[in-house]
Amino acid sequence: MPKPVMDKVWAYFDSAGPLIGREWPITYRADEDQRIGTLRDFGVRAFTSMIYPHKPDMGAWLNSWSADFSARTPDCLHTATFYPEESAPKYVAEAIESGAAVFKSHIQVGDYSPIDPLLDDVWGTISDAGVPVVIHCGSGPAPGTHTGPEPIAALLQRFPQLPLIIAHMGMPEYDDFLELAETYGNVHLDTTMAFTAFAEESSPFPVDSRHKLIELGDRILWGSDFPNIPYTYTSALEAVAALGLGDDWVRGVLHHNAARLFGIELAG
Repeated sequence: MPKPVMDKVWAYFDSAGPLIGREWPITYRADEDQRIGTLRDFGVRAFTSMIYPHKPDMGAWLNSWSADFSARTPDCLHTATFYPEESAPKYVAEAIESGAAVFKSHIQVGDYSPIDPLLDDVWGTISDAGVPVVIHCGSGPAPGTHTGPEPIAALLQRFPQLPLIIAHMGMPEYDDFLELAETYGNVHLDTTMAFTAFAEESSPFPVDSRHKLIELGDRILWGSDFPNIPYTYTSALEAVAALGLGDDWVRGVLHHNAARLFGIELAG
């Protein structure tokens, strides 16, 4: 994120604000160059910048920053975002034309409905272009006005080919979002925070649903929320591996599935 935005995000986490609901120490609080170096040291070969606005007139500015960041950081996918506003269809189309590979939508922080009429053309353009959208729409760590599976189900009824990546496995409404993935072939889920000891304290993943992780194995993607995590990056990796779903499943989650979805060629 741009430094002024990242600083405000960290201040919010430090205050344990109402969208967080608990103490949340930032494990990887460092400057931009250090953060990129840490990811590379972990063996990360491609990542996103995960920008998102919380008010109008931020989306185009964030997209401009992200385009510049990805241009000078080859291992970062060109990331873009949007907010329900009159200008959104234009700057979303421009982002796609300039090579955006992934969008980020944060329903909780942005406090907007995914089926806001101001987003109709945005979703249509993104769906037609087939660009994946990482969307924080579950009600964890704290519910928002428009979080939960119902608004996303309504969105997918209108745009059934929309390539969504449900952040945090849809925590805590895991089963509801897994069911949406079973229904819509372009819906994926990412593992961000899920399965870690930190998340399991308040939002344990249902053991009886682990078989669904295997059935949807090619649509489960690794996610980390680095650097804004209250535990170590490696402990999150270990939590995914500890599910005991097999080496092939883990390889898919950590590498193959994302490489295929984003059309990037990575060795290994």
